[in-house]
Amino acid sequence: MAEDGDRKRSAASAFGAHADAYRDSDIHRDGDDLDRLAAWCAGAEYGLDVATGAGHTAGALVEAGVDRVVAADAAPRMLATAAASYPAVEAVVADAERLPFATDILDAATCRIAAHHFPDPAAFVAEVARVLEPGGTFAFEDNVAPDESALDTFLNTVERLRDPTHVRSHAVADWLGWLEDAGFAVEATGVVARTLDYGTWLETVDAPPERRERVASAFADPPDGAAEAFEIRRGDDGAVESFANHKLLVRATR
Repeated sequence: MAEDGDRKRSAASAFGAHADAYRDSDIHRDGDDLDRLAAWCAGAEYGLDVATGAGHTAGALVEAGVDRVVAADAAPRMLATAAASYPAVEAVVADAERLPFATDILDAATCRIAAHHFPDPAAFVAEVARVLEPGGTFAFEDNVAPDESALDTFLNTVERLRDPTHVRSHAVADWLGWLEDAGFAVEATGVVARTLDYGTWLETVDAPPERRERVASAFADPPDGAAEAFEIRRGDDGAVESFANHKLLVRATR
């Protein structure tokens, strides 16, 4: 437990230092996936965006007509960026696995491209279930790993080399199991691939040269099937130009 606390504090500090980069990141600030999550919550009265980052999803909830939107994050500097970008959003410093809200108080909750940083994803899902009222909507998205062990290991290795705050991208079945265990009924699911520019992916977290070299080494010797699974594209010099990661989108009802 102490180790998890240290990891969370380290992640909050790291994300705070890169708040502007996340605010400006194309992957985070727009996309059909963002529109879909917000649409699933349209018309709710009280919504919460967990691990809001720079606030893009919270802002999308406001645009979708959610009457009251709270953006929660463990990084105060991220929240300051979110509040400045989306003035209609309320900001609350919060641990995703210990939400500071009463039971059965919300009718919508979202979490987008963040849960791979959570040490205890099952606890996070249980907390969302607790704060949602019966019939409430949970709109969730996160990076997921392939079922094949070697590809799973490769993905999580390069993600952790790039960003030490990365805990794990889980399999689709893991997330569906945690949702079921927490009492959610899964209404819709989908897995989408999104192409990432390799250089931008590294720059978003301002990866230092030694980490970039280790990431490049991992991409230089990927396991069988990785080039196809992750759509790795290389330039004439063999350097990686882009690759795709896969994201699970889920609409679940409490």
